[in-house]
Amino acid sequence: MPRSLNVCLTILLIFALSLFFSPISAHSQAQAPATITFTLDFPASQPEHYSIHVPSDGSGRYESKGRLSADSDEADDFDLDFTIGANTRQKIFDLAARAGYFQNDVDSHHKGLAFTGKKTLAYKDAQRTGEAIYNYSSNAAVQELTSLMQALGATLEFGHRLQYDHHYQKLALDEELKRMEEASHNRQLTEVTAIQPILDRIVADPSVMNVTRSRAQRLLQAAGAH
Repeated sequence: MPRSLNVCLTILLIFALSLFFSPISAHSQAQAPATITFTLDFPASQPEHYSIHVPSDGSGRYESKGRLSADSDEADDFDLDFTIGANTRQKIFDLAARAGYFQNDVDSHHKGLAFTGKKTLAYKDAQRTGEAIYNYSSNAAVQELTSLMQALGATLEFGHRLQYDHHYQKLALDEELKRMEEASHNRQLTEVTAIQPILDRIVADPSVMNVTRSRAQRLLQAAGAH
């Protein structure tokens, strides 16, 4: 085969391969979900650290480190993959957009405010990244997003404690569910369906007291899970 023809065939092959793989790469980048992360570090609270990752595809991730209660010396780290509802997810991303994707300083820098934990909001997608660290923000979108993320964190941490109690101390479940009902009535929780698996296990467990199982059932019904 002539050398010139060989070179031409090689060039054509490289060109064909580039056409084959380039759309896949571009498609993969286009499909990479945007992610919002909220982190709270507060040594005086339980847990003392947690983070919530909310990708735009709804596959959330929660991680916490610390003690289960104020009178416990034992640390119990917790990780949970969960699904976040479309309405809540949309609200989170809308608030992030209103807050400028955390690309500017959002802390109020008011020296007279009590410390309520080091909070971090971060955003990442294919085009932009942003991160803001604050104690308190006067930005309305950041305030609303912080409250929403803290309510979500409280819900997921209830799931953590219920999972622990169901495994190690079933008699403690009723008091925990009472506290959860009160928090729900006060609108301090959100996305209760994210912890539906542990509530379902409590409802289905005949070794748990009927009154406790009924509380878990009511929480599920209030969340629209059953």
